[in-house]
Amino acid sequence: MLSERTRLRMSERLRQRGICDERVLTAMSQVPRHLFVDEALASRAYDDVSLPIGHGQTISQPFTVARMTELLITGRTPGRILEIGTGCGYQSAVLLQTGAEVYSIERLGVLLEKARRNLRAARLIHARLLHGDGHAGLPETAPFDGIIMTCAASTVPALLLEQLAENGRMIMPLGEQEQHLLLLEKTKSGIRQTRLDPVKFVPLLPGRI
Repeated sequence: MLSERTRLRMSERLRQRGICDERVLTAMSQVPRHLFVDEALASRAYDDVSLPIGHGQTISQPFTVARMTELLITGRTPGRILEIGTGCGYQSAVLLQTGAEVYSIERLGVLLEKARRNLRAARLIHARLLHGDGHAGLPETAPFDGIIMTCAASTVPALLLEQLAENGRMIMPLGEQEQHLLLLEKTKSGIRQTRLDPVKFVPLLPGRI
């Protein structure tokens, strides 16, 4: 159940559902998702479902991870990416595997430590993981070629948009009871917004604990 063949089957299912970027499909087939979930749930790691990771948080279903990654990097070099909501570290791992330079912020210190352990176990140790409030982003390291939020906000965080490079992309879940993916592209003439798939994410919360 946890073999490379299982990951390849998962990647092929993602291709059948419309994921086209070969870098994303390769990353999804290479990152061992079972290392990012609790051992008791490892047998379900490659099902296309979200799973609990403790502390009221979840690991997104593989299709959602692949879809958001593709929207962020397709047609370009991944470059420097800021992730809001490290969680268990799986999205960071997939981004790293595509060649991105990853900075990731998590408000829950205990979850951040779990992500560090998971990424070490997967031999993907190059992400810069930080304990902080995602609303503020990381202005000292900006601008970013891409920003990805793995938690839903009721409005687009203005401070994060300021940290997006020109021609950069930001992908995020927007909404409270009803959510959808929102793609924001920063152009010379302003921000272009595209409303995409319905989704369900945990909310973006302030502060750090």
